[in-house]
Amino acid sequence: MVRDSVVKLEVPIVKMVIKDLVTFDGLKLELIETKELLRLSNDKVVLKDSVITNLNGKVINLQSIIDKKNEQFGLESEKSKQLEKELKKQKRNTFLWKLGTIGGVVLSLFFAAGG
Repeated sequence: MVRDSVVKLEVPIVKMVIKDLVTFDGLKLELIETKELLRLSNDKVVLKDSVITNLNGKVINLQSIIDKKNEQFGLESEKSKQLEKELKKQKRNTFLWKLGTIGGVVLSLFFAAGG
């Protein structure tokens, strides 16, 4: 037969034991809530880090696009300058051909008239 051991405590000691047990239960719940808040905070930090990483990737991609566009603008500008030079050259050649044709017609008329 098992006998429970019972200890008689005085009222002030019982009050202190009850107070300590209630305080312990409160602190235990507070610790659980604090751990949950810490876990949620860590989750937020991980999410923010992920967002920052994604945004940094987007910035790199956009910078690459800007660099390519600047390169295209440079090539287009160079091409435009070359075309302007060719156009000036072609205008000069056309002018010389017209001048030569007019000169040839004038000389032909001069020699044809008995010049």
